[in-house]
Amino acid sequence: MDGIHDLGGIQGFGPVPVKTGDADFRDLKDWEKRMWGLARNNLAPGITIDWFRHGLERMVPADYLSFAYFNKWCTNYLMMMLDNGTITMEDIVRGHVEDPDPPAEAKSLDDVLTITRKADVSFETEAESDPAFAIGDAVRTRRVITGDHIRLPRYARGFRGKIIARHGAHRLPDKGVHGIEASEHLYTVAISASEIWDDEADARDEVTLDLWESYLVRA
Repeated sequence: MDGIHDLGGIQGFGPVPVKTGDADFRDLKDWEKRMWGLARNNLAPGITIDWFRHGLERMVPADYLSFAYFNKWCTNYLMMMLDNGTITMEDIVRGHVEDPDPPAEAKSLDDVLTITRKADVSFETEAESDPAFAIGDAVRTRRVITGDHIRLPRYARGFRGKIIARHGAHRLPDKGVHGIEASEHLYTVAISASEIWDDEADARDEVTLDLWESYLVRA
């Protein structure tokens, strides 16, 4: 979905402040830590990663631009729990459900991280057809994409590139957002930076993207 949220970012918002090193979890505010913990405990049963991402894409633009990172998570989970019937609008207005479930067993941060690392989640699937492209093939990314959810950044559409790796079949996010399990071959495509940004890019640089087969046509 093309909106204020885009994988590659949008121009016009100034430089991105980058600090050295990763943010320390211990420096988060208590409510942010709580939101992260709730998200690790099946807060909205039945959701997929694609639906979660699409929920963020559907936020009101002004909210998306002004909300803090975990504030977006909180808003998104409220939407998803409303959507799947876990809670009602009356529960949200009230601030709690009338008949809450017993609280989940408390886990330490180390316990949660250990469980997450052992989950070994994979989205690779059995291929339903032969791959349309091979390593070395020249391709072009599609310019016009329709649909609710897409993993092809706007800045990389309509450009010529080359297949440099093939990763087998993986679940297609475009369908996963609707709860449909479909798969397509996944490739790594290299595009010259100067193809995208012309003279402003160093001709030696490349942009590499992991893209599904339906995002590509033969060049």
